[in-house]
Amino acid sequence: MKMCKSDACRPLRGETLDTVCQGRLKIIQPEEGYRFSVDAVLLVGLTRIHPRSRIVDLGTGCGVIPLLLAYQGVIDHITGVEIQESLVSMAKRNVLINELSHLITIVHADLRKMNAAMVGGSVDLVMSNPPYGKLRSGRLNPNSRKAIARHELLANVGDVVRAAAKLLPQKGRLALIYPARRLPNLLKEVCMNGFAPKHLTVIHSTLESEAKLVHLESIKGGGEELRVSKPFVIYRNDGEYTDEMKAIYGNAAVVW
Repeated sequence: MKMCKSDACRPLRGETLDTVCQGRLKIIQPEEGYRFSVDAVLLVGLTRIHPRSRIVDLGTGCGVIPLLLAYQGVIDHITGVEIQESLVSMAKRNVLINELSHLITIVHADLRKMNAAMVGGSVDLVMSNPPYGKLRSGRLNPNSRKAIARHELLANVGDVVRAAAKLLPQKGRLALIYPARRLPNLLKEVCMNGFAPKHLTVIHSTLESEAKLVHLESIKGGGEELRVSKPFVIYRNDGEYTDEMKAIYGNAAVVW
């Protein structure tokens, strides 16, 4: 893959240039602000991506999810939506540096005010790692970028689900990563907004640990049957990745 050599594609002060996919993708991130985590890799790896899909990523941050999906080469197009202007600029530069403008569009918008026209019409799949830190519960991160990304300051999972409902036609799919401890809240919001939970994966750090996250795929206007997959475990007891996690990282291994 050719890489952009323009000065506009270089990291600025306070940013880092990292690589994923064994160095084949370059990603500019804030040095101390919100940096993408394993959640993004899990969302991409556990979501079923149909060939030639049109996708929207709500709360795209620096654009890592669109970059990973575009790199796989199976989608038709993906739009990343982000409210923070500084991250929008960063995501656009990441698209340029990897020369993926033909597959990725970055939109500066408040997801609570989304409509299908803003992303070029209805889409097949909406994805998101929504902010899931409840306000007034725990310490708010002093870094504003990180606080907005992790805490329900500007949007919550209900806002994400309602935005997805506006963008998706009947039978369109919604895929989310969310804390396992807040699964009842996630299921409530999904069902209240016209989606049927269809595929649930519970994610554990280790086999002996409590569930940390869940991955949920839902269908707008779908039936009531829910498939629960076997638990997904990230680490073995020796601290190495499990074979399942290695398979996901085969396409998105982060090299710091």
